[in-house]
Amino acid sequence: MVQSQYAILLDGGFVTKKLYVKNQRAATAEDIVAECERIKQLPHVEGYELLRIYYYDAPPSDERVQHPVSGNRLNLASTTRFREAQSLYDRLIMKPNVALRMGETRLSPHKWKIKPRVARHLRNNPRPLTDADFDLDIGQKGVDIRIGMDMARLALRELVRAVVVVTADSDFIPAFSFVRREGVKVILDTMGHRSSRAELKAHADIVL
Repeated sequence: MVQSQYAILLDGGFVTKKLYVKNQRAATAEDIVAECERIKQLPHVEGYELLRIYYYDAPPSDERVQHPVSGNRLNLASTTRFREAQSLYDRLIMKPNVALRMGETRLSPHKWKIKPRVARHLRNNPRPLTDADFDLDIGQKGVDIRIGMDMARLALRELVRAVVVVTADSDFIPAFSFVRREGVKVILDTMGHRSSRAELKAHADIVL
């Protein structure tokens, strides 16, 4: 008898943030693999065979920008964030049964936005602005849709009978609902995230 299969789908931005809080350092490929090993030992996937681990993320921007106050140039490809992310991708893609699904990172036309806490402070304590008062205004494109499309593809082609989705993003509610209607069990792993919306949990079969 052919064993039913399952897939692990990792919302990379969410996972790396949770691992940073847990380990107090940037996440590595080995950290990601360790999380997957934990999932593979869950009783909820006992009796299933792992098809593949899908990791979704948008790589950091490699653009060259100018700081908003000083005008000093910054090559984003030379930042620690860029190097750490690229190292993670390069090592993770070489791990067994892992597939990377990459979206895009785009800077807004204005490039920078003032930090909310700085804006609140300046209301009562005006002072000249510095470069440190700003964050890059960066948005991710295409990550959520890739997760949703892969879930639908896996269900419609009957490649899996269960998925473990590691996220806390309620945007995946329609995808959860769709694959459940196709007979696929949805296991939601929020890595202990406390502020996950009840609606997301309600559309999963099992919440960890």
